[in-house]
Amino acid sequence: MSKNLAMKAARASKDMTQKELAEAVDVSRQTINMIEKGEYNPTIKLCRAICRALDKTLDDLFWEEDE
Repeated sequence: MSKNLAMKAARASKDMTQKELAEAVDVSRQTINMIEKGEYNPTIKLCRAICRALDKTLDDLFWEEDE
């Protein structure tokens, strides 16, 4: 599993800290950190909440294009 740079970039573009995003989606800051580092695979429910918080689609943040 690769690092989630798209999620990190989307969060940064909204000037949100990991803590602010975590509070918006009701998880710990550590969970957001682990998702961004590729150490935690979030549930689809959490993926959708993160997308809503960052105004992104699931494709934007979580599904990698197969080359």
